[in-house]
Amino acid sequence: MENAKQRKGSVEVRHIEPTRKNLKEFTQFQIDLYDGNPFYVPPLVSDDVDTLDPSVNPAFDFCDCAYFMAYRDGKPVGRIAAMINKQVNESSGKKMCRFGFFDFIDDPEVSGALLDAAEDWARKKGMDKLVGPLGFTDLDREGLLVEGFEELSTMATNYNYPYYAEHLEHHGLKKESDWIEFLMEVPDHVPERYDRIADIVKKKYNLRVLKYKSRTRAKKEYGHALFHLVNAAYSQLYQYSRLTERQIEYYIKIYLNLLNFDLCTFVVEPKGRLVGLGLAMPSMSRALQKSKGKMFPFGWYHLLKGLKGKNDRVDLLLVAVHPEYQNKGVNALMFQDLVPQFIKYGYKYAESNPEMETNAKVQSQWEYFNTRQHRRRRSYSKKL
Repeated sequence: MENAKQRKGSVEVRHIEPTRKNLKEFTQFQIDLYDGNPFYVPPLVSDDVDTLDPSVNPAFDFCDCAYFMAYRDGKPVGRIAAMINKQVNESSGKKMCRFGFFDFIDDPEVSGALLDAAEDWARKKGMDKLVGPLGFTDLDREGLLVEGFEELSTMATNYNYPYYAEHLEHHGLKKESDWIEFLMEVPDHVPERYDRIADIVKKKYNLRVLKYKSRTRAKKEYGHALFHLVNAAYSQLYQYSRLTERQIEYYIKIYLNLLNFDLCTFVVEPKGRLVGLGLAMPSMSRALQKSKGKMFPFGWYHLLKGLKGKNDRVDLLLVAVHPEYQNKGVNALMFQDLVPQFIKYGYKYAESNPEMETNAKVQSQWEYFNTRQHRRRRSYSKKL
């Protein structure tokens, strides 16, 4: 299972080879650690294994990675992934190693041994800074939860115990950056100001909203354009890893098949260029909890029910506006379209995705909703 072992006190750290069997054990550790926690939402094991598998995830075209698990008396007590995103390092001119998929029991000896293993590997690769928790790219979960431990987590974000932050700080890591998240009440009508701004923007810039009933047609006409817009809109954000064509093909196959296109808004120019995008989907949190991260034997039923059944919460997966149209009211067009759909499906609350605490432009789009900032997550760093 391992090609190297290190012992730190009573803890044995093993370098894990990325076989499917080993990656399932690596993923399952987190699910077992949080068994019975009412706020934790497990990943779908098969999805996480695919993300971690170099033969599946196209991010490995430009990423190096090493996986480590910690054992005591033969039982797993922690895990960590060390990742080098060469694309981000080249564009930033830095030598950073990311860490993520980091979980451990409440024992500083365990967390320290895992961090030591990641740091040793990073130094051997010529890196001079450790930063995380991050994934391979921005479409992976990122950030350590530091506020909101009694809030139900989401499909797209990490959950962790409060002691994680204490361990990282104890081992010498410092705050790098924070993300904040908002829970919004779905109003019973589109806020008047958004309605007015949307009408002005449509006339001023000659924009229109596209809606699709056919998933096949949507993927064919705007599948690639969707992710190219994400690249353009997010290019200046913290640690952004530009999506390659292979990644785009991969994500089209994985994610677009899950979407209800009633909950997707495409804003286009007269000739059809995509300049704004809003994607939402019903919360899968309860369904994933019931499935325990497994499709079989009965997980598929809970997941299908989560997608198709009654739900009072919707996740705002993605909001992107082309840089040419940012701060020009394009978001109002999306809300003018999406809010009636949220009402139609009976959603009472909408979850934002993590937003950089310094990104006032993004946060301002919620100002006409009744919102509560209910979670905060953090990345940490350490010089090597």
